[in-house]
Amino acid sequence: MDSAVVDVDELVEFWTLLEVDRELLIGKRGATALGFALLLKHYSRHGRFPRGRSDMHDVVIDFVARQVGVDGSVVGSYAWSGSTIEYHRAQIRAHLGFRVATVADQEVGTAWLAVNVAHAERRPERVREELLAHFRAQHIEPPTPGRVLRIVRSALRAAEQAWSLQISQRLDPPTVGRLLNLLTPEEGTVEDGVGESGTVLGSIKSAPGNVSLESMMTEIGKLHAVRAVGLPVDLFADVAPKVLDGWRARAAVEAPSHLRRHAQPLILTVLAALVHQREREITDTLVELLIATVHRIGARAERRVTNELINAFKRVTGKENILFLIADAALAKPDGAVREVVFPAVAGGEQTLRELVHEFKTNGPVYRRTVQTTLRASYTGHYRRGLIALLEVLEFRSSNTAHRPVIDALTLIRRYAKTANLTYYPLGETVPVHRGTAGDWSDLVYRTDTRGRGRVARMVYEVVTFQALREQLRCKEIWVVGADSWRDPDEDLPQDFEQRRSENYRELRKPLDPTVFIDDLRREMTDALTALDSAVPSLDWLSITDRPSGAITLTKYEAAPEPRNLRRVKDEVQRRWGTIALVDMLKETVLRTGCLNDATAGIGTLDVEVLAERLMLAIYAYGTNTGIRAVAAGGGHGHTEDEIRYVRRRYLTRDTAQAVAIAIANATFAARRTSLWGEGSTAVASDSTHFRSYDQNIFTEWHSRYGGRGILIYWHVERGSMVVHSQTLRASASEVHAMIEGAIRHGTTMKVEGNYVDTHGQSEIGFAITRLLGFDLLPRIKQINKVRLYRPATGQPDAFPQLTPALTRPIRWDLIEQNYDQMIKYATAIRQGTASTEAILRRFTRSASHPTYQAMLEVGRAQRTIFVARFLRSRELQREITEGLNIVEAFNGANAVIYYGKGGEIASNRQDEQEMSALCLRILQAALVYVNTLMLQDVLAEDAWASLLTTEDRRGLTPLFWQHVLPYGEVKLDMTTRLSIRTTEPTSSP
Repeated sequence: MDSAVVDVDELVEFWTLLEVDRELLIGKRGATALGFALLLKHYSRHGRFPRGRSDMHDVVIDFVARQVGVDGSVVGSYAWSGSTIEYHRAQIRAHLGFRVATVADQEVGTAWLAVNVAHAERRPERVREELLAHFRAQHIEPPTPGRVLRIVRSALRAAEQAWSLQISQRLDPPTVGRLLNLLTPEEGTVEDGVGESGTVLGSIKSAPGNVSLESMMTEIGKLHAVRAVGLPVDLFADVAPKVLDGWRARAAVEAPSHLRRHAQPLILTVLAALVHQREREITDTLVELLIATVHRIGARAERRVTNELINAFKRVTGKENILFLIADAALAKPDGAVREVVFPAVAGGEQTLRELVHEFKTNGPVYRRTVQTTLRASYTGHYRRGLIALLEVLEFRSSNTAHRPVIDALTLIRRYAKTANLTYYPLGETVPVHRGTAGDWSDLVYRTDTRGRGRVARMVYEVVTFQALREQLRCKEIWVVGADSWRDPDEDLPQDFEQRRSENYRELRKPLDPTVFIDDLRREMTDALTALDSAVPSLDWLSITDRPSGAITLTKYEAAPEPRNLRRVKDEVQRRWGTIALVDMLKETVLRTGCLNDATAGIGTLDVEVLAERLMLAIYAYGTNTGIRAVAAGGGHGHTEDEIRYVRRRYLTRDTAQAVAIAIANATFAARRTSLWGEGSTAVASDSTHFRSYDQNIFTEWHSRYGGRGILIYWHVERGSMVVHSQTLRASASEVHAMIEGAIRHGTTMKVEGNYVDTHGQSEIGFAITRLLGFDLLPRIKQINKVRLYRPATGQPDAFPQLTPALTRPIRWDLIEQNYDQMIKYATAIRQGTASTEAILRRFTRSASHPTYQAMLEVGRAQRTIFVARFLRSRELQREITEGLNIVEAFNGANAVIYYGKGGEIASNRQDEQEMSALCLRILQAALVYVNTLMLQDVLAEDAWASLLTTEDRRGLTPLFWQHVLPYGEVKLDMTTRLSIRTTEPTSSP
């Protein structure tokens, strides 16, 4: 382990020998002194003794050894079992005032966990951490790991029983009956293999289909079904979100036949949790369907009209000459017939004139009017039924009075929705005027009837109202009651922000005084622009001139020399270990890192080793896209398809898969040798990969940029090629929120201080948010020639003479000062995760009028100016960003090798299945990098190979290669065979 994991501050704070510690070392020498000192400081740090040498990092051992005055290598001579170490442990306990946990202590700890921890936290590893911290606070040495696990399981079970009894008692008998009826098959149907076919529960749990009227009506039916259960509004008011999510996940993965086996209080609790959460999820789905449907109506209308009138875009050549010839012919023979005088004067005759008239009629206002008419017809004839039905089940609200007219318009539409043969709204009816009724649509909305009276056309008014609703929903100016992602945006913000104001500012490392923030930002802008202005004359790769194509001209830098010896090193890896099956790489990673320990430590009856094997097979099936059936049928591992599927449903959750990937990443950071890989990286590169996928769902989209239907998987990869985060996105989604989410919530031990992104991963809002969150956004900007640099102050037109062609207006610092506190509030919400980053950033889109959005833009413009000034001046930064993005591009290249099943297409319409595929692919990628890192270190530990590497070789050295990997073929999971890799790192069994 290098100092990137155990930093200097931690060493000094927890591993420095104090005077009282040194008194205990009197009379001890060599390995005995070092071993005792390590036991003492480890016990002081963790409240327990290390199990052996492998529990401590190399840097910790060396740090303590220097204080003792011995070489760190002598620790190998210390006896980790026997009478000496037992005597040392007794001395340390007496010195620190600790005692060994008794049976009574363990019973008290179990009860304390059940009441104070397990009622709000269901993850065994987190409960275990709290138990160990509790024992330490009580100066009690915890029992053995096996006993600790039993205490945790007992506490979780007790807390679950208490909760389920409490929740079930809040339900009246009719509600209890309706919940239990969810498990009953409908009359005339038979349960399938998992017991869901034909049940209302199966319908409620089903994923939404693609964007269509049928999907909309189906989801409305689901919403009616969950509301019909009639759960009390405050049923889960005092339940922690994590606990509620755990119950919901349990009900989602267990078949009705399995659920029926539980005690009734538990059945009622998990079913109620599922119904409660599904109501919010279905509401979100309906909002997304509304937004997508309104967009589709317009898009299809434009496409249809364009196809029908394609000839309108064929310009008739020589229109001016035609006009002259017609006029000349008409004047020469004013009394002649048109067919005899005008037609012969034009080349092409009558047909040319017809094309000219056709072009005039179908361009401009006429074309737009045709699109509007077609859109109205499409809405009236097909989509109106679903959109009107949405108004009956969704309640729209707005906190801004400026958008009240749209809400009132929806009320009007709903009131007259079922009135037949109504072309216009009745005279005297108040028809709210909103933004959608103006502009291009006004002539169609406001019509004159046969009696010359001004009227409002009902169907057109409905169309423009739904269009206005869509725009305001997208930026959450209008929100939906009972939704989650589309809820009141004020609920996305931390509710205790005012009470914890100073703490929130401190955690973001931002000053309470906005003028201090502004002065710092303005000073950085001034310094960056001044440095660039001074350097421009000496930079042969940069020129800034006043030209129409863009003021900035930046030439490419020369490519770095190619590494010459890396191929030989990779060949040596293959020579020593041969071709390695990908499943063996996963197995070796699991055995060495213990990444499945937490996944196999939960409540269950399966043997730990059996569970670990089935989890590995499930991960391999999803990560290679071959599927569980193929993995079960193609190997001699002894596990059936049903057994692997059960483990997938019951144990391999999204949180579990993320924890496994994080554990592998952390183990890789720990295993790296600083002498070979350098100091730990603090920068990640993020980019997306397009995966084709089934399209009978609302998540998959067709996108012209990628030439087909599919989804995006967005990766965060650090400089050493280790993936630290992944997430699935729609193909049309903005990648800014994904970049921010991965940088701040990757969960690994890595500290992210910079994020390389391509052009589509950055924006002014992105620069603003990253500035507030405290890390650098480092993009590659394609059209940098058109970038404008903002001025830091007014009244200084000649401050930066070399940059004048690229400069624009000054930053509006007053706007930043007025909204500074609100910006910090939004940044705090993102950092704390009170809502998803995507939901929070919806407020900051182009259609938003939120004042904080305008202030955010000013901060982003200032920060982007700072970045661009640095970027243009520094060849090193330009190369650094390119190299970082090249790493994630190479990472994407490994996807096709690993994710080879079914042609690389994600073969599921369920979003949770798509996410699981991405997570398991990430686990396999991480396992590949981990094992390759160990093998490279093994080879390069030999002087002959290490001395072979040149500077260019070391710069290009990467563990992301796969020539020696076999992802295909029969899946043989043999737990008795291992890869022979020399390493000092700890080994763990699952």
